[in-house]
Amino acid sequence: MRRFGVPGLRRFGAGGPWRVRIRRDLAVRTRDGLRLRTDHYRPVGAGAAPAVLIRTPYGRGGPVRLLGLLFARRGWHCVVQSCRGTFGSDGLFEPLLHERADGLDTLEWLRRQPWYDGRLGTFGISYQGLGQWATAAHAGDDLRAMVAVVTAAQTRDSTYAGGAFSLDTVLTWAELMSAQQVPWLTRQRELRRGLPRLTAGLAHLPLAEADRVATGVTVPFFQEWLTQHRPAAPYWLPRTFHREVAQVRAPVSMVTGWHDIFLPAQLADYAALRAAGRRPRLTVGPWTHGSPGLFVTAYREAAEFFATYFGEGPAASGHRPVRVHVAGAGWRDLADWPPPATTTGWYLWPGGRLGRAMPPRSAPDRHRYDPAAPTPAVGGPMLIAQHAGVRDNRELEARPDVLTYTSGPLAGPVELIGPVTAEVYVRCTVAYFDVFVRLCRVDRRGRSWNICDGLSRVDGATNGEAVRVPVTLWPTACRLSAGERLRVQVSGGAHPRWARNPGSGEPLGTAARLLSSQRWIFHDPQRPSVVWLPVTQD
Repeated sequence: MRRFGVPGLRRFGAGGPWRVRIRRDLAVRTRDGLRLRTDHYRPVGAGAAPAVLIRTPYGRGGPVRLLGLLFARRGWHCVVQSCRGTFGSDGLFEPLLHERADGLDTLEWLRRQPWYDGRLGTFGISYQGLGQWATAAHAGDDLRAMVAVVTAAQTRDSTYAGGAFSLDTVLTWAELMSAQQVPWLTRQRELRRGLPRLTAGLAHLPLAEADRVATGVTVPFFQEWLTQHRPAAPYWLPRTFHREVAQVRAPVSMVTGWHDIFLPAQLADYAALRAAGRRPRLTVGPWTHGSPGLFVTAYREAAEFFATYFGEGPAASGHRPVRVHVAGAGWRDLADWPPPATTTGWYLWPGGRLGRAMPPRSAPDRHRYDPAAPTPAVGGPMLIAQHAGVRDNRELEARPDVLTYTSGPLAGPVELIGPVTAEVYVRCTVAYFDVFVRLCRVDRRGRSWNICDGLSRVDGATNGEAVRVPVTLWPTACRLSAGERLRVQVSGGAHPRWARNPGSGEPLGTAARLLSSQRWIFHDPQRPSVVWLPVTQD
């Protein structure tokens, strides 16, 4: 047991005079007799008070230890627990499968503690937030507020975004989970070398061997996710919680970023709560999944939110209910998401042009996609912050397997806030292919900066015929200045963010035969390829 004053934490906005005492490695029993290792951060002298619960598979040190101290300094008990099968907790870690039962068993344990007064807040970043959603509809009146950060009630659709496989997210996470057992010095050496085993795994085929290449062992959940990719697979029923979002009565605050891997799913959770008559808070910043600024913002939002709904602070004020960062214009408060906008089509034209009018009769553009040398991913929503976010796309756009369509200089400012979609007419020499679409801002110096993007997988198209491929891009909020231009990229993939499409139609995990293909992108009145943009100011 240790006691902390922690004066240096005031830079995080940690108010209150409370000193903190920590009890480590408490054993919370589950219904099947396992022990979940748990740390209790207690404000000295507070007595019975609200509790903030954080359940995590990433260990109870580092940033989560800081959170425990910060919350306890405000006079709240903070309980930090290692998920089943991680960092001393008994059992086997099976992603998502046990979070509901274990979370509810932990709530029952809390109810037996004399220092818990029946007011509960939950906080979670990424996987931690998935565990929140697992229990939120079943926690009863104890749950007064929850703060969900770069997370969602289900990961199934994010794992197979656009119908393809989110290889970088899944394999990188598998490697990170495996590396938690590696000695610190060994891990630091691997990081300095640039994670060569992970890089090799991301490039490896068949995918069923990629986990062993990246980690040295077979990762059961990685193998399962390669085979359980059908939308209706029973495997996902106990591992997804979006069907119960509308039943959550507690106030919810969501914090996410425009380049986060879970953004579309998290906004779907927001929409489900709104449809059920709830008023969740939503903050969307200029962040990736691992942006340092995200942590500070999430804590400050949580501290205010919990104070309000624990009945210890003023009624919620400030950026209510939606606050978004508009690239090029700063923060904006909105009444709801998405805000009113005029959906405007920007059409692909011959000659690499992009215009608002319907294209004229014209021959299609052609490019070749070779899965043996797949079109690379550059920035965007990726798991590792150093690889994610806004990047200069000029080198990518110089590749022969990437087509670009660029508008003329804008006569005045154009503001885009909301969902973005595309429709691309494609003919391909193979029946199985992907279509990747990216929207970029081209500044006055000619640099091309990605705004948002998306991919759709086509399985079993008729050879020789043009097919209309709808593509849902990540939503956005940005303001372009007069003189800047819009650019749309069209290509056959973004590897390793998405697993390459081999073109052969073979199963995801065992595919190894790679078929290159020719693609024709149409832009004529009968087959107008278009990107639909949410214009809020033009």
